[in-house]
Amino acid sequence: MTALAHTAGAGTHAGGPAPGQGRRRGGIAAYLLLLPGALWLVLFFLLPLIQLFAVSLQSGFPGYPGYYYRDVNAGNYLTAITQFAGHFGRSLLYAGLATFFAFVLAYPLAYAMAFKAGRWRNVMMIAVIAPFFTSFILRTIAWRQILADEGPVARVLNTLHLLPGGRITETWVAVVAGLTYNFLPFMVLPIYASLERADPKVIEAGGDLYANGFTTFRTVTLPVSLPGVIAGTLLTFIPAAGDYVNAELLGSDRSTKMVGNVIESQFFRVLGGFPVAAALSFTLMALILAMVFVYVRRFGTEELL
Repeated sequence: MTALAHTAGAGTHAGGPAPGQGRRRGGIAAYLLLLPGALWLVLFFLLPLIQLFAVSLQSGFPGYPGYYYRDVNAGNYLTAITQFAGHFGRSLLYAGLATFFAFVLAYPLAYAMAFKAGRWRNVMMIAVIAPFFTSFILRTIAWRQILADEGPVARVLNTLHLLPGGRITETWVAVVAGLTYNFLPFMVLPIYASLERADPKVIEAGGDLYANGFTTFRTVTLPVSLPGVIAGTLLTFIPAAGDYVNAELLGSDRSTKMVGNVIESQFFRVLGGFPVAAALSFTLMALILAMVFVYVRRFGTEELL
């Protein structure tokens, strides 16, 4: 009997894969599944980023604008910071204001969609994502028509004497309004996703414990939706800080230009501006990464860290 058991055990061990071999095969399969995505990131993100960084350190040939040679010219970053500091500040300010106004508009809408919409929920969802079916530039041009001097908004505000300058376009108000409008869906959808997953019984428990509506919102609803709020603010602030379309179409030639407009100008309109444009791009990216890191560490949750 012992010999038979030993023989049967040996046969079972010989016929099936060892536990260690199964784990190794599963690990290889996982890496193979990750390979296409990793190659995509390397080819279309990492390598262009390295190339852009190399361009940001190049120097121009004296007397030959538009020609460069490989160098370690950190002066491009000094030029980007000193000459265009106002554009950086304006970009961060406009993006911050747009993010704040988008949050103020998006949270009640997302709350209504999650808890109050009922059978109208799908209609409201379609209304939120419908702008994505139209070109970003066309939406901004349409917004310019809405805010035009002879448009309904400006005429009503002028009639009520609430428009000191007499116009909205070519002002910072128009740029912030355009940013808020264009990136509003990026704030609504993450907040709605967080609220929609929340258990209504947990929120109702606040009322059962004699908390008023504001206390229940502050201690229960808002913490539950915090991952969506953080994701929405990041999805709104980051592209808004680097945007140049709204400032180009809704702003003025000088006073409302953002750093994205300077980068576009240095790349395509200024002869020999490639190194400074690349330095501007990296400086903006570093500023945004630093701000995002501080923000997530301060207000983030375990889902985002």
